[in-house]
Amino acid sequence: MAALSAVARSAGILEFAREVNRAMRWLAEDPRTMFVGQSVRYDGAAIYASFEGVPMEKRLEMPVIEDFQLGFCIGLALIGKIPICVYPRLDFMLLAMNQLVNHLDRFCEMGDYRPKVIVRTRIGAKTPLDAGPQHTGDYTQALSLMLRNVHIVKLTEAAEVVPAYQRALYAAESTLLIEAPRV
Repeated sequence: MAALSAVARSAGILEFAREVNRAMRWLAEDPRTMFVGQSVRYDGAAIYASFEGVPMEKRLEMPVIEDFQLGFCIGLALIGKIPICVYPRLDFMLLAMNQLVNHLDRFCEMGDYRPKVIVRTRIGAKTPLDAGPQHTGDYTQALSLMLRNVHIVKLTEAAEVVPAYQRALYAAESTLLIEAPRV
C-alpha cells in the first residue's frame, strides 16, 4: 500500500511539474514577458527544469540579491514589461519583503503607478526528502496579512497551474504565485 501511494505521489508531482513548464512556455510567448531570477538561465536549483523550452533571450539570471531583484522587476514593469520574478524558494523571498510590501504592493496607493510583476516561488517539500528548515517554510498566511494589492495564489493541484498563470498575465494587479504541490 505504501508503495502505491509513493507511485501516486510521484505521478502527481510529475504532472504538477509538466503544468508549470507548460505555463512558463505559454508566458514566454507574450512579447512583454521576461523571466528574472535565480536558476532561470543556469542550472542550480530544481526550479531550473521548469524553464525547458523557454527561449534563453527571455531569461535573465540574477545573483543572490533578492531585494534588488524584485526592485529591478518593478522597474521593468514601470516601462511596460511583465517580469516573472522567480525565487526558487519562498524562504529566499523573505529578503525581498521591503520591495514586495512597501513598493510593489503600495505603489498603487501613492499615485497612478501600477507596476505589474508576476512573482513566482515554491515551498520546498518535506517528503520524500526533507529539504530542511530554510527551504520548506510556508508564509502564505503571513503574506496575506501584509499584502493589500498583490493577488496571492497558492497552487497545490496541477489543474490550477495554467489557469492561475493565465489570470496573472491578464490581471491588472501584480500576482504572487506560490507553488506547493500536494505530496
